[in-house]
Amino acid sequence: MQYKRFKTRQVKVGDVLIGGDAPISVQSMLFSKTRDIEGSLEQINRLYFAGADIVRLACLDMTDARALKEIKKQSPLPLIVDIHFNHNLAVFCAEFMDAVRINPGNIGSKENVKEVVKACKQRKIPIRIGINHGSIEKQFSDKYGYGLEAMLESAKYNIKLLEDLDFFDIKISMKTSDVQKTIEAYERLRELC
Repeated sequence: MQYKRFKTRQVKVGDVLIGGDAPISVQSMLFSKTRDIEGSLEQINRLYFAGADIVRLACLDMTDARALKEIKKQSPLPLIVDIHFNHNLAVFCAEFMDAVRINPGNIGSKENVKEVVKACKQRKIPIRIGINHGSIEKQFSDKYGYGLEAMLESAKYNIKLLEDLDFFDIKISMKTSDVQKTIEAYERLRELC
């Protein structure tokens, strides 16, 4: 099936262009513990040889963050750090990673988001906003439940939050366990931004 491609803002993760008229890139996430530097590098190398373009790694604490610094030095692929709840980890990792993934809704106050934005602006790296069907912010799940409307409202809110801070190098990730609903979420979001 042939899909129509829509022009979008282009961002750069390492040397990989995303959006605009860039080729579709393949991203994967590691299942190793990030603190396991050798195991993580082994998975990254396997993904590299399998044709992946970008890799995302979880960062739960400073041990992971320090390991990421070492992994980044040896990685053949651009790396995105996946942060939940602790904006200080995002600020630290923004110094050496190719992009930062946060859910602004769970990173804390707007001041925390502002610090992450400042760090990413300084390095000129994008922020990936992660909207997950099962972890919608309470303000949206209370009003809309855990359906597509809640995901769309969360995405719009978080995009506006970053844009109000004069930050526009944004990647948006929306996920549900239902592939059709994930596609519909992206189609509906495209009409809104």
